[in-house]
Amino acid sequence: MNVIAWMIVSCEIGFWVVIGLGLFTRYVLKKDKMGLFLLALTPVIDLLLLLMTGFDLYRGATATTAHAVAAVYVGLSIGFGKSMIEWADKRFQYYITKEGSKPTKRTGYEHSIHYLKGWGRHVFSYMIGAGLLLGMIFFIDDASRTEALGNVLRIWTVALGIDLLIAITYFIWPRKERDSQKGRAL
Repeated sequence: MNVIAWMIVSCEIGFWVVIGLGLFTRYVLKKDKMGLFLLALTPVIDLLLLLMTGFDLYRGATATTAHAVAAVYVGLSIGFGKSMIEWADKRFQYYITKEGSKPTKRTGYEHSIHYLKGWGRHVFSYMIGAGLLLGMIFFIDDASRTEALGNVLRIWTVALGIDLLIAITYFIWPRKERDSQKGRAL
């Protein structure tokens, strides 16, 4: 694995460590401001990855799939970061501090709407990540050095389309509520 791939892995681990520390500080240590500060550090992790990727390419490296995934990661982190923190926050409150209500699994049209909103976040993430990928392609201005970036952009475009199709299917065939005792759909 190259340096950028290790940076992506490190940033993902750092993202969840910072969230965990922020939630622990906020709910267990009862230091709200410090907890919020730690949670607010998550975009700094993205910025670090972006700077490292840009620096590597600026030094003349040929763009690899890892460079492209870094742009995808930043886009997804910005697009889904807040909702991931909210997801972790609710579960931390319920399972760790034993406060709040148990997170419920969405079913029916509530799930369909939620998934469609998630697809909207995916589109937002795509716009950011694709913008970064296109920016790198434009900045490098050498097709032989940016082929991997274009390939990942094409794959992500297909994935975005598939995600839309999945969102549509949830409106046609809404997720059914499961019988908790038997594990079957009702």
